[in-house]
Amino acid sequence: MKNMLINKNIILTPKAANQIRKLYKNNNNMNFRIFIIGGGCSGFKYEFILDKKINSNDVIIKSLNINLIIDQISIQYLDESIIDYIENIEESKFIIKNPNMKNICNCGSSFDI
Repeated sequence: MKNMLINKNIILTPKAANQIRKLYKNNNNMNFRIFIIGGGCSGFKYEFILDKKINSNDVIIKSLNINLIIDQISIQYLDESIIDYIENIEESKFIIKNPNMKNICNCGSSFDI
């Protein structure tokens, strides 16, 4: 399957987009990859990396001039999610507000769908 450029009802907040731009610095060839892996107390966790590579079966979502790259397995769990960035005295991190989550662990780092 070729790369798909779609809008999968995934929203990137301006705050998250600004933080991704800071991470890019002067390298505009980077993409922001989001994926789900097994692990944590509840079964799944989100991972985020800057990635130059786009695989042939990745989904590309353009939002606020950012390329979000999501693999075919992870995309099915992210529909209608909001990708945000929080920064406070305790932590700074990207978060996903996912209406498809059924449970989240007490520490907030893993979830169940």
